[in-house]
Amino acid sequence: MRKFTPLVVNEWLKMSKKDSFIVPYTLIAASIAGMLYMMHAFSQQSVGFLDFALMALSRNGLGQMTTLLVIICTAGIVAKEHSLGTIKLLLIRSQSRSRILASKYVAVLLFTMSLFVFSLAVALLGGGLIYGFGSASVQGIGWSEVLTSALYQFIYTVVYVTITFLVSILTRSTGATIGIGMFIVVLEELVVALLSRYAFAKYLIFANADLTVYLNGNPPMPGMTLTFSSVVIAAYLILFLAVSFVTFKKRDVA
Repeated sequence: MRKFTPLVVNEWLKMSKKDSFIVPYTLIAASIAGMLYMMHAFSQQSVGFLDFALMALSRNGLGQMTTLLVIICTAGIVAKEHSLGTIKLLLIRSQSRSRILASKYVAVLLFTMSLFVFSLAVALLGGGLIYGFGSASVQGIGWSEVLTSALYQFIYTVVYVTITFLVSILTRSTGATIGIGMFIVVLEELVVALLSRYAFAKYLIFANADLTVYLNGNPPMPGMTLTFSSVVIAAYLILFLAVSFVTFKKRDVA
């Protein structure tokens, strides 16, 4: 662990030193401010700050946008190392390839988590300032629902970030990684809708990635449960990471 932590810190510093690092945080804050303004100015609906936070973090709110931002910002964490040739400098160190790749993946997860924590904090603070902290929810929503929804959105993003991580290792191209990642996120619902008539569709990662559907008790397909989707997600993540690590360890970077 003492050897691994500095690698993660190094990857985080490389990301944070980029001029574009603050962009996703700025976009999220601006989007939440815009949502607050639109609701306060044009909506007659009465809401509490927890109601607003739940709505803001949903897929129709910032959920899918946050996923796309993470994909764009982290697509080059492996691919760009190849294009710039800096991957060779990393691999000549005493650290193993697996440890180097793991540090990059952990750094991506930390970045993803930081965006969600930031989004939740800004949504709660903004909602409280506009609607007041006295009335938490008009719709009877509690903290558990908000935090559970945020957790499910985080898992959703981790799924697609892991897919993007795999693509970046396979293609070694930042542009291709971003394009494929965004393409998958945007078209996932269409793919599920087209294949929903087939029994095997419920085993696809796209049909299971969004766990928020279970908050309303509406599984995507008959026979699907929260436990089922969780197991499917875990199985796919293990598969994606296994392929990523095997490919990275065996690939020639000369």
